[in-house]
Order: sequence, then structure tokens, then C-alpha cells
Amino acid sequence: MQRFPVIELNIACEGWLPERDLNEMANACVAAAIVSAQLRLPPISQLSLLFDGDEAIRSLNQRFRGLDNATNVLSFPGSNLSPGDEAENVLGDIAFALQTIRNEADLEGKSFDHHLSHLMIHGFLHLFGYDHLRNEEAELMEQLEIKALANLGIENPYLETQYFTLVNKE
Repeated sequence: MQRFPVIELNIACEGWLPERDLNEMANACVAAAIVSAQLRLPPISQLSLLFDGDEAIRSLNQRFRGLDNATNVLSFPGSNLSPGDEAENVLGDIAFALQTIRNEADLEGKSFDHHLSHLMIHGFLHLFGYDHLRNEEAELMEQLEIKALANLGIENPYLETQYFTLVNKE
């Protein structure tokens, strides 16, 4: 039996999708990530999602990571997990920056909804110890994201990036 967390949304600025739409998207993305990565959750767990603007996320990034810039998504794990570990009841918090996500989607020619879905999955995987600091870790995380997105009917977000990287290596 697959377990899914209770998701709490905090929409802290205007410009986001309606709460009902964000809730549906978050539940679908989390479910796809759980299934694709075979994540192990306790019988009852909770996840908090913050949808805010760039300045608020910049402040969080500065405070917790020492980086004075906005970023698309920040993950704050509830516990220190490694891939494959079973999560505890409080999975953690994920924060999203509206303007950065919109700008990235525009620059990459992606729909806002698809890019946000990707970032929801990406941020959720971070809570379970997945990372992209080393090439092997990044490749695994990307494959899990691609699989989860495919389950939602969203194409591989790395295709163009991978092509660009390969072309520029020659």
C-alpha cells in the first residue's frame, strides 16, 4: 500500500495559480515522485509548501545557505535522510520563488505549470536525500525526475539542456 503525505500550502504572495490548482498539482507531483523513486513514508506524514516571491526566497537562501540571491526552489528536510531511508512524520518544507520560476520557464520555452511540476518533484526528492552535487547523484536524480514527470504526461525537461551540453563538448 502506497502512502502519501498531508500537504499544507502557504501562498504568501499574489500571482500564483489558485490554491485548488496548486494543491492538485502538488498532490500529483508528490505521488509521482513517491512512485517513481519508490520512496518510503510512515503511515502518517506531512509536507509544507511555501509559494512566495523572489525577495522572500532570497532572504531564506541568504539565511540558510549563505547565498544572497533568489533561487527557484529551496528544500528544508525534516530529517537527515539518505536515498532509500524511510522518512519520518515531518517530511520538511519546500519553498518556491514565483518570479524566478516564471523567468526560467519563459527562457527555456516551457509552460509555467510544467516547470513548477518539475521543481515540485525536484524539491521533494531533496527531502529524501537525493542531490545533484556530484555527477552520479545528479544523473540519478534527473532520471527519477524524468520518470515522475513522464507519469504526469510531462516531457523530459533535460532534453534541450543535454543536447546543448553535448553540442558544446565537441
